[in-house]
Amino acid sequence: MALAQDGTPGADEEAKLERIEVTARRTIENLQEVPVAVTSIGAADLAERGIATVVELQQFSPNTTLQQSRGTNSTLTAFIRGVGQEDPLWGYEPGVGIYVDDIYVARPQGAVLDILNVERIEVLRGPQGTLYGKNTIGGAVKYVTKEMSGDTEFAVNVTAGSYKQGDVKLTGQIPLIDNQLYLGFGYANLQRDGYGNFLTSALAGQDGENYNKDLQAYRFTLEYRPSDAVFIRLNYDKTEDDSNAKGGYRLLPSLLTDAPVPDSVYDSYTSMPTWNTVDTEGVGLTINWDINDNWTFKSITSQRESYSKTNIDFDNTSLDIFDVPAIYDDEQFTQEFQLNYQTDGFKMVSGAYYYTADSCGVFDAILGVLGRGAFGTPGLTREVGGCSNGDSTALYAQGTYDIDEKWSVTAGLRYTKDDKDALGLVDLSRWIIRQHDGLVQLLSPKTNHDNPS
Repeated sequence: MALAQDGTPGADEEAKLERIEVTARRTIENLQEVPVAVTSIGAADLAERGIATVVELQQFSPNTTLQQSRGTNSTLTAFIRGVGQEDPLWGYEPGVGIYVDDIYVARPQGAVLDILNVERIEVLRGPQGTLYGKNTIGGAVKYVTKEMSGDTEFAVNVTAGSYKQGDVKLTGQIPLIDNQLYLGFGYANLQRDGYGNFLTSALAGQDGENYNKDLQAYRFTLEYRPSDAVFIRLNYDKTEDDSNAKGGYRLLPSLLTDAPVPDSVYDSYTSMPTWNTVDTEGVGLTINWDINDNWTFKSITSQRESYSKTNIDFDNTSLDIFDVPAIYDDEQFTQEFQLNYQTDGFKMVSGAYYYTADSCGVFDAILGVLGRGAFGTPGLTREVGGCSNGDSTALYAQGTYDIDEKWSVTAGLRYTKDDKDALGLVDLSRWIIRQHDGLVQLLSPKTNHDNPS
């Protein structure tokens, strides 16, 4: 049924589908005409459906699993069509790529991005190798943020809910030079009590909430339009997540403790502190130049850093068994140049891509207990640490030729060269475990020096 201009049904008008534009193939296209399995959700739909983070998109995208990883609320475990990365260790690029305005986010730590000033989110299912490379063998999740309108705008969004949820989001823009230079900003403060509690923890009197939220996010954008043919965007974003580490749910009671299975799936036992930190920040510069009616040049430059430290209690008991305090530290730089061509019957996307990243981390797998139960012996700790350095360069091109109004043919080619060096250290020793001022410390019986984890 079609509607007339006054909103009433128009018998003589043909029903038409809404045109939804996506950039799944690095150029603006109609969603109905893109030969890619893609789900696109716009800002209005995100607001109406109450979608707050990227993990909720799995409800609307088939064969897609997006979940928060163990231990932290901000680390993403993503699978599309069974391809992804299960354990978010440092130095590994996940099988599902995360892109913010075509800037690749190489690490899953901090990738559970909260919805802030987003125009739409696209989920691309299946390998996207020609245009996106080896980092998208399972698919890609793309954030596309809004361009500024040029007017002075300010918006406040306040959300209150159960578990003392209190979310505040501020967004706005200010024209610095009319019709040329604009400054945009966004700020989010997201707070919520935990759905459950830690029934036991390492420190008396510490915050015992499980699945709580304590997060702040910032975004600043500077857009410059010196002419109709040139668009320049410089943006900075930062996220600070101080939510507690997440505790798992035991399906069976422990053989070494008297604690029963918790009544709530959100309750947990732990022998570790519950503090947790995930910090990410990045700078991106995008330059788009319409050379003429057919040719477009685009440059995308970014620098990103992330740091996280967390406590993961894999056995979820009050005993020091398989406790893992971990630290991850990552840096990445990417540079991409695109040269695109388009006529009425042919369009092509081509480019050169460079990526370099340094990633380090350390974790202690505490495998024993002290003076409790059958394992009343000094603790056995397996310490793993190291760094990974990777460089990747690529050249790619993909073109589509329209044979007629119904048929088209697409062909693409990509060349990629990767260099990666890694140093890993494993130390398996007997350690004495001590807790002091909220930190788990390991005392080596050989050297008697403190080694904070």
